[in-house]
Parts: sequence; structure tokens; C-alpha cells
Amino acid sequence: MATRTKDRTRSTAHAVKQTYRIAVIPGDGTGPEVIREGRKVLEAAAAREGFGFEWQEYDLGGARYLKTHETLPASVVKQLRGVDAIYLGAIGHPDVKPGILEQGILLKLRFELDQYINLRPVKLYPGVWTPLRDKGPEHIDFVVVRENTEGLYAGVGGFLKKGTPEEVALQTSVNTRHGVERCIRFAFDYTRKRAKAKKLTFCGKTNVLTFAHDLWQRAFNEIAQEYRDITTDYTHVDACCMWMVKNPEWFDVIVTDNMFGDIITDLGAMIQGGMGIAAGGNLNPKGVSMFEPIGGSAPKYTGQNVINPLAAICAGGMMLEYLGQPQAGQAIEHAVMAITGKKLKSLAAGKMGYGTREVGDLVVSALGK
Repeated sequence: MATRTKDRTRSTAHAVKQTYRIAVIPGDGTGPEVIREGRKVLEAAAAREGFGFEWQEYDLGGARYLKTHETLPASVVKQLRGVDAIYLGAIGHPDVKPGILEQGILLKLRFELDQYINLRPVKLYPGVWTPLRDKGPEHIDFVVVRENTEGLYAGVGGFLKKGTPEEVALQTSVNTRHGVERCIRFAFDYTRKRAKAKKLTFCGKTNVLTFAHDLWQRAFNEIAQEYRDITTDYTHVDACCMWMVKNPEWFDVIVTDNMFGDIITDLGAMIQGGMGIAAGGNLNPKGVSMFEPIGGSAPKYTGQNVINPLAAICAGGMMLEYLGQPQAGQAIEHAVMAITGKKLKSLAAGKMGYGTREVGDLVVSALGK
């Protein structure tokens, strides 16, 4: 998934040092702290592999909203269309009503930049505790491909007689053939590229959602005919949650809709050790993508140097793979695995045995080895 910058350098001399333009949104709470460590590791990985970054920071988030009542200005969206990737810390402020920042920044970015894939690796690293008894890294290693711009999150609906005893609230799940097909096709391609078990599972609820998931199932079955090397499977979402806990080793890649993907990826975060290690990407394979730790802003830990930065660091590694630097991205993941197995006491904030800055330094040191 090469970016425009990478394409430009291919048409010039190979001796030109590769530089990527990255928009940084540190955000709220502990977001700036984890992004600081992520950038530290990214710079170390870039120096090792011989490329560089041009960083552009944006002050989007709760603090800006409280001062200006702006969430995501159109001028900023226009600028973001011209970068190679976006690196996000966290969005969420205790003094801002829930939904304002999520809809005004996070969802708006996904929709405006057509980031129609949410990619969530669920991988247990060595030395990391999981609540699943008798399960280890060899059992928990799969990826969820979530449709990211349609479904219940498309914002289609409204109220009738709001605030009265006869109030009606409607929230419509939007599923287009175009949106469903491009998500499923991405999932098949990703399963083939991942080259692990080469098994793709569609997670839905075809026995109840007989319109939306009928479309999903038909599209899945039809596209599967083009990928005869991929084994296909189906699971209801409730059964999927059960099997993720009981037999996570059954899964290789899961493809699902927006709402179900939101739910099962949080379950996935827990079985891989918690929000402190869970990273994700909001992808537009032909445009600008955004990478982030999936945990919240954790305002109660702000400024204490106790928050775990590994999820943000792993998100940076995902960003490098998207930018066309897979060796650097894999080096970051291996460095993280080196310290989870030998250095950290826990992934929980304040219980790691090291501070936020020190954990970043440990990853940089492991990169050097």
C-alpha cells in the first residue's frame, strides 16, 4: 500500500532519501504522552532504515473545542488530504459532552478521507498476561477487518416527538453493495498477503439481520469464487465472541460490519492483554490512512508518566508497513516483543515497572539490537 510520496520517489533517483509527511494529532489526556514515545521510536526506526519524516502537528481535540467550539475545520481536512498518513494519540475530554468529539473528529475523519477499512491485529506478545486460561502467543494471532464508513455509524436516522411519552428514535444501518464489496475484497486480499492459515471468516447475524447481512453473505460468497486458495467460514457475531474466548486459534482473518467490528475488536484487545497493547489503522488503501492506539485518552493519568505507550508505538509500526517500509515496521514489532517478554511487569498504567518515557527508551534500545 504505497503512498503518493513513495510513488514520486520511485520516478526519481533511488539515491534520494525518502521523506514521509505525517500529520500528528496528539489529542487529549495521555494522547500527547504516548504519541511522543511513538515518534521517538519511529525516528529511531527511520534512522536505522535510511528514511525520514516531516511532522505537522494539529491541535484537534477537547481543549480546542472548549476554546473555539470547533471540532474539525474544513481547512484542516483539506490539509490532511495532502499528507502521507495521520498519527493519532487519543480523542476524549471529560468536560466535553460524549459524542461531540467522536462524531466531529474521529468519524468525520473516517468519512471525509474515505477510510473504509478498520484494521485491527489481535496478537498476544510473549510475556503478556491474557485472561484466557491455557492460551499463549501461538493461540492468539488473528486480524479483524471492519467496515469503517457505513452501517449504524453512518448517522442515518432521527427522532419523532423527542422528549414526549410517544418518542421514537430511528438509527438505520446503511449497507451499500459498493461499500460491502470493497471491504470484503480487501479482506480476501489481506488474508492472501498475510499467508498464515489463509482462512477468512465472515462474522454477521444472517438469521436476524435478513436484509443487511443477506447482502453481506451474497457478496462474500460471490467474491470467494475469485479466491479459491482462501478457505472461507461464517459465524454469527454472538458465536464469534464465544469462540474468540474459547478457541481464538480458530481465527486467521475476520471480516465484519461496522458495529460488530467495534464490539469484537474490544474483546480482542482484552484477550491480547489489554488496551495498552492494542493498535489499529483506519485505512484508505488508495488515499490517506490514520493510525492510532485504540484505548481512550485516560485523563486521570495525564502528565504522570505512567501510561503505557506500546499501543501507540505498535500503531506507528503499522503506519510504516502502510507507507511501504515493512522492514522498519516489523523491527518495531520485534522490539516491542523483546521488552514485553523480558522487561515489563505488566501492561497496566502505573504497574509496568517503568514510566512512559522509559518504556519508549526500552523499545528504542531493543531496536538498536
